[in-house]
Amino acid sequence: MQMHQKVLIVDTGTGFYRTLKYGFDRYYGPVDLGIHLADKRKSLNFGVGVFAGSIFPGSNRLVVTGHSPCWQGLYISSMGGAGLVFDNLGINMLSLVGKAPTPSILYLNRNHGEEVDLEVVPVNVEEIWRGGRRGVYALTDHVYERFGKRFETDPRILVCGPAALSSDLGGIMSVPINRGKISMVDTWAGRGGFGSAMLQEYGIAAIIYGGTVIDEDFRDRKVADQWFQNKYDQKLHQKDIEATSKYRFDEKLGTGGTFGVNYTTMGGRVMAFNYRTIFSSEDDRLGLHRELIAGHYLKQFNEETIAGKQQANCGEPCVAACKKMNGPFKKDYEPYQTMGPLCGIFDQRAAELLNHHCDAMGFDAISGGGVLAWLMDLLDTGALTPEELGVSGKPRWELAGFDPVEDSRHNAELGVELVDAILQRRGILDFREGVRKWSRIHSAGRPAPLHDNLVYIAFGRRGWMVPNQYWVAGALAPMAVMGKYYMVYGAEFIPPRQLGRKCAERLKAELVLDNLGICRFHRAWAEELLPEVMGSLYGCKDEFLRAISVLASRLNSHNCPVFWESTRNVDFIHTFLKRKREVDEDLSPELAAWLERFDADATEAAKDFWYDMLKGINESLGETF
Repeated sequence: MQMHQKVLIVDTGTGFYRTLKYGFDRYYGPVDLGIHLADKRKSLNFGVGVFAGSIFPGSNRLVVTGHSPCWQGLYISSMGGAGLVFDNLGINMLSLVGKAPTPSILYLNRNHGEEVDLEVVPVNVEEIWRGGRRGVYALTDHVYERFGKRFETDPRILVCGPAALSSDLGGIMSVPINRGKISMVDTWAGRGGFGSAMLQEYGIAAIIYGGTVIDEDFRDRKVADQWFQNKYDQKLHQKDIEATSKYRFDEKLGTGGTFGVNYTTMGGRVMAFNYRTIFSSEDDRLGLHRELIAGHYLKQFNEETIAGKQQANCGEPCVAACKKMNGPFKKDYEPYQTMGPLCGIFDQRAAELLNHHCDAMGFDAISGGGVLAWLMDLLDTGALTPEELGVSGKPRWELAGFDPVEDSRHNAELGVELVDAILQRRGILDFREGVRKWSRIHSAGRPAPLHDNLVYIAFGRRGWMVPNQYWVAGALAPMAVMGKYYMVYGAEFIPPRQLGRKCAERLKAELVLDNLGICRFHRAWAEELLPEVMGSLYGCKDEFLRAISVLASRLNSHNCPVFWESTRNVDFIHTFLKRKREVDEDLSPELAAWLERFDADATEAAKDFWYDMLKGINESLGETF
């Protein structure tokens, strides 16, 4: 089996390239090697794990590493399935340096030869974005029409959209191509704004790649089944079906996918109207969930997507079938939460309108939705006027008499206006240097900072990130990489110092998956079994796990956490603790002590809570030699 990683380094400014090999003495996958290259060469890196193309399900994620424009630090993002075609190039990683003088397409093809055919081709990307299916979808069509026939097998295309030029939160989108047909099942490396990095820093608007290289992938099902049999008393296929039931179909809940399962089990933990529901009573939240979500939003999803069995994969064979669809619209929980209830939208047609437009324009949907909800909040309270934001009106956020169809449609149309206003920099909007810096500039002379109502994690001088959509303390932890699941997002109360330690341990577990290019939906077996497989195939289990600890420590050494700048962050934690006592009836003395401190002085208590989490993180991720 191959004991090294092959990296294709491309200078996008000149088109020159070279190949380097890195042995398994220090780096084992796309994260530890990608972080090393990003740190050393200021590169943007796309890589796959050593199991890409293998028999293991979920092993074909494409992992992106580099310096995040919005987080303003080293970051890791990934997308499903795109690594399967990448593996056919016969390389493990593509590393971009330099900058094309004009927006360009990077063409990579390896048809039987020893070398990768490579071209950097200028493109009038803004004109293409305005045509056809618009945005990322129009660019995908253009790139395939221009280069697709050069490939002997179906290629894969990575693209960014207008958000990559106008903001720091542009994502990278890709769809599977099957027998020349471009799928509607879009996959994203959205978090971190790497689409903005790809276009603004390296001049690349799209990458098309493919090849015919057949390398030595692990394909021995008998051996794999024996590993699973020894560990779980089940064969690989049986264990994976069990591990991915949430993402396929949960028989106990009668639904499936992140959207179906999360909304079914959410109850009083619902977050809506830019998190204003954290201030509501439990009865009011349960009523909202019952009437607007379970009774309408989720009901539509179950009737249309689940009952209709509209589901697909990300581009690799996988039993999870996690891509829940309704025609051309993909239904994931977090985008349909931030651009759903968080924006005052509880109807699938309205949510489809806003989500599709935001996707087409190439935004990271989670951060984009969080920002839209915040701007709607500012409009609703009168902190900013429609004229200042370049839109025609205000949201309908009055819950009494709320019409789930008409009012949701109104709010979605306002969201579309706001997306266009951000892209066109209408009024005072200009997010090219991020919403945090923009808020500081435009808060001058106002009664309160504009970002007081924005729930986000601050990093360094101007880094920021909208958190994952769970009402839990871990979602706002001061970790070195946030916005992913490198933290604890369980709903139980954990004392903050212990929570910090647990977040650090979760970081290491997630890095095992990402550094092997494995989808976290398979984590129930992958994070504990695959290090053993590394030992069986490569003789490096202990070395691999030590490298993960070193990688976690290295990321933590770059950590520049900033205490919560938003009062709504403090409220988010305070109300989470209240709900644990009043609703979940957690009677632990630690929770009682923290509630007493928050009730006496919420800001000071929040500082201590935040700092205790940081202490726990640093205790667990201290320098590893």
